[in-house]
Amino acid sequence: MLAGMSTREAFAAEAAACRPQVVALTRRLVAVASPNPPGDVAACAREAAAILAEIAPTARVTLHETAPGIVNLVAVAAGHAPGRRLVFNGHLDTFPVNEALPWTVAPLGGEEREGRLYGRGAADMKGGIAASMLAFALLAKHPALWRGQAVLTLAGDEESMGTLGTKWLLDQVPEATGDAVIIGDAGSPRVLRFGEKGFLWIELEAAGRAAHGAHVHLGDNALDRLSLALDAVRGLRALVPQAPPAVTAAIAAAQAVSEPLSGAGEAAVLGSVTVNIGRVEGGTSPNLVPASARAAADIRLPVGVACAMAEAALGAALDGLPGITWRVLRRFEPNHTDPGAELVRLATAAATQVLGEAPAVNMRVGGSDSRWFRMAGLPTIVYGPTPHNMGGADEYAVVAELHQVAQVHALTALDFLAAP
Repeated sequence: MLAGMSTREAFAAEAAACRPQVVALTRRLVAVASPNPPGDVAACAREAAAILAEIAPTARVTLHETAPGIVNLVAVAAGHAPGRRLVFNGHLDTFPVNEALPWTVAPLGGEEREGRLYGRGAADMKGGIAASMLAFALLAKHPALWRGQAVLTLAGDEESMGTLGTKWLLDQVPEATGDAVIIGDAGSPRVLRFGEKGFLWIELEAAGRAAHGAHVHLGDNALDRLSLALDAVRGLRALVPQAPPAVTAAIAAAQAVSEPLSGAGEAAVLGSVTVNIGRVEGGTSPNLVPASARAAADIRLPVGVACAMAEAALGAALDGLPGITWRVLRRFEPNHTDPGAELVRLATAAATQVLGEAPAVNMRVGGSDSRWFRMAGLPTIVYGPTPHNMGGADEYAVVAELHQVAQVHALTALDFLAAP
């Protein structure tokens, strides 16, 4: 530690000096493709293990293959005495590299240019993983400053819902659960996310009776029936959530900072049911009455609207319609950590120190592996870099943001594990 400083000040100074390392680690991770599909992250998991052997040699690292190519990593470091356990979490899989896109840089090159680090996964989420790895390594280097355990879990399956990744680790590896969780998934250093909406994915089918288009009185148009059903599904937007006042207040307070980053209307979306009709199929010719039709919808649920409530509303609206059947394809409950929880307060203070201003504290529109931890009762935050061109050509993360995320992860973890 540096002379003349308190131990925490010296730790913070060491974290502040990590900018070259966070760039180097992100580049190493980006260089190893881990696209999902097909979901083969084995080489990237091995590279992450090799990195940890270099930067955190005292940590215990294990790899867990849950299906061909799907490999999860768990690293454990111990403090100087028994205490709480803090888990850093991230996912190794990325969107497909897709070299056919109009990339202007090598997709796996990790090129740094004008303060940006380019490459598939740079923002989602190998940059966030690099930040967490550096925070973990700093804790492993200075065990005398904290108690308990610091754990790093890198999941091999997140883009396809995480059942063979984070969910498997929570069910099978005791160290994967703990007292608090920090996830560096894509977002913004200016917004600390404490929860996310739930969702229902549903499929609808409409049965009709075929006829010639000139003789509609002899048929039953399946697309007409489906159209009525979809109107009923859109009616779920009228459901009124019963959210805890602290969640509603946090969304409102965050709006001025969060919406310029995430788009106007985010606050309204976070507090309401949204319906996206994502697919409609039916009919073969304009002059034929279709006998069948099908559609799929993505329904997002705010805190205060449980899946059972939405499904009951769907049943009431759809079950009496002629020729209509429907089913739920996937469901996850909305989930959140109390915005006043210790972890949220510590991360807010750390971010304020690093950024020079307080971050917004808000919900997250999209899904992440944070839901698995919150469903298990673990306080969890998502704090990562802003995604640029995520899934497209020239994906990149801003280097300054990666540096900020690494510092906030390290300081939040230290303060949580050093607390009495």
